[in-house]
Amino acid sequence: MASSPHLEDAEIPADFTLLSYDMEKYSKIPEARMESARSDVDDILANVLADCGLPGPKELPHRYKDGGDGAILLFPPTVLARIIDPLLGRLGQALVRYDQQRLASSPLVRLRVSVHAGPVTGPELRGGNALVEVSRLLDSQALRQSLKAAGDNGSFLAAALSETAYQRCVHGGYTPQLAPLHFLQRTAQVSDKPDYQALCRLYVPGMPGAALAPYLSDEPDPGTPPTGSSPQARPSGPAPTSAAPAGSIQIHGHLYGSTVGNHIERVRNTYPHR
Repeated sequence: MASSPHLEDAEIPADFTLLSYDMEKYSKIPEARMESARSDVDDILANVLADCGLPGPKELPHRYKDGGDGAILLFPPTVLARIIDPLLGRLGQALVRYDQQRLASSPLVRLRVSVHAGPVTGPELRGGNALVEVSRLLDSQALRQSLKAAGDNGSFLAAALSETAYQRCVHGGYTPQLAPLHFLQRTAQVSDKPDYQALCRLYVPGMPGAALAPYLSDEPDPGTPPTGSSPQARPSGPAPTSAAPAGSIQIHGHLYGSTVGNHIERVRNTYPHR
């Protein structure tokens, strides 16, 4: 009979806040400029972390995993909300300022960012599903398409929050500058990982979540009926119209600003003052 595992072997690993980031089209930067571009990104991130009262990458011993075009940072679990708000918004603003000041010959810098929370295993903190999850979110088609939306709307950052991070912080009310209307829920998928699917929340600074939807037309929506199910039948012919009650507002076309779809809960302006 196999012996029972030692008690210390059965202990649940410690939780961490995981922040992963990746530079868009890093491999297309001329080799002679790769190091300086990456150093610029590291400096931007370190300054924003300090501005948010968070430790920089060099202050995280054994908790910094470099990937060349990006990295995974492991923070204490108690700072998860601050990684989402204010860090994501301030990082987006810092990237805008960097683009305004960079030389024309310098490469364009856009970042994909993913945020998750969970246990990381081993003395060198190299294992665990949380590391896999934050990496999959970073590589997801939904986040890559959100970065396209960011580029079209003057932003340089797109972020994906795991459902765990979103529910703990945004839904829990710990992000004063970010409300549910700033996020769009989608199913994250990775092109070369057909078995992977996970709910996530997408965010681009300066854009309401609903404005990302047109860029994600190829992504399955969490509420989409499964293949083979039939949608509710509709009557043929043009849709009926009804007169709007007095004092109502009719909006046609895409909705931007602080309005999300047909539902308005609370309005909070988070656009940077100019």
